[in-house]
Amino acid sequence: MTADAPSEPRPLPPLEDLLEVLTLEDVGTAHISVTDVRGHDAAESIGASSARVFEGRSQKMPHGRVFGGQVLAQCVMAAGITVRDLDTGRGARHIHSLHGYFMRPGDDTLPIRFAVEEMRDGNSFSTRRVHAVQKGAPIMSMTCSFQDRAGGLDHQGTMPAVPGPDGLVSLAEAFRGVDHPGARHISESRPIELRPVESNMFLDAGPEQVATNHVWMRAVERLPDDPLLHAAVLAYSSDYSLLEPVLRRHGLVWTDRRLRVASLDHSMWFHRDVRADEWLLYAQQSPSAESGRGLSIGEIYSQDGTLVATTAQEGMVRVKES
Repeated sequence: MTADAPSEPRPLPPLEDLLEVLTLEDVGTAHISVTDVRGHDAAESIGASSARVFEGRSQKMPHGRVFGGQVLAQCVMAAGITVRDLDTGRGARHIHSLHGYFMRPGDDTLPIRFAVEEMRDGNSFSTRRVHAVQKGAPIMSMTCSFQDRAGGLDHQGTMPAVPGPDGLVSLAEAFRGVDHPGARHISESRPIELRPVESNMFLDAGPEQVATNHVWMRAVERLPDDPLLHAAVLAYSSDYSLLEPVLRRHGLVWTDRRLRVASLDHSMWFHRDVRADEWLLYAQQSPSAESGRGLSIGEIYSQDGTLVATTAQEGMVRVKES
């Protein structure tokens, strides 16, 4: 009689899994050595001697590469933890901007380390630089800034007049029951619900080749009341569909076998308080595509029309000749 083989651990529900991924371990203060693209030790280490280092795991992806939005969100959490420690007497500083470059694909089977340089803490603003490192090489580099709450001039643009989320088909519903690894991941494993206003860009680019796209999105369940966590989840969500107006403009869909797409950079400005577990409209448009790159700009509105964030991303968008 043979012993039963150990069973695989049951996967966590999608949002619980994301919250665990965003719960980083503080592993101390250190230099992190990196390698250049040729595999040799770099002359400089990433970060100063005072860099704080955190570690986190990755979500499993069908293609084995780390989702870029996950790294964005983990960088936000790592930087935000160091800002929380400040005693300004005016409450917590909130993230207001981030600018990051995706440098290498990540391996979803390995942990990622996040080295945070505490660049400056002024009277009102704090600046941090975060390097996400795997296998001794940076996979992402981000600079972000945090600010005390303050009054001042206040205006915003108007939310586009599009149908609300009620009655729209979510991506999870569209792919439920489809026997394909990518379809199963979308229908069962994503912690963010996405409801396209126009056509589903995995299947149909729509009848008109226009450089605009609108998506309703929210976390699939309620999140804890932590502004840093909501900002991180919003950053995570913002990477899902931002290049879709580039594809729609040229009549392309995500499942086109000729398509080669990768995010190159990502910028984000957080304007007002946001709950990432309530419906948000992601209004996107692409002003330009050339030289194998496409640029998209997004505005994120709460359901009552409040502009909560603005995004910009350039991606590699290539169509391989058959």
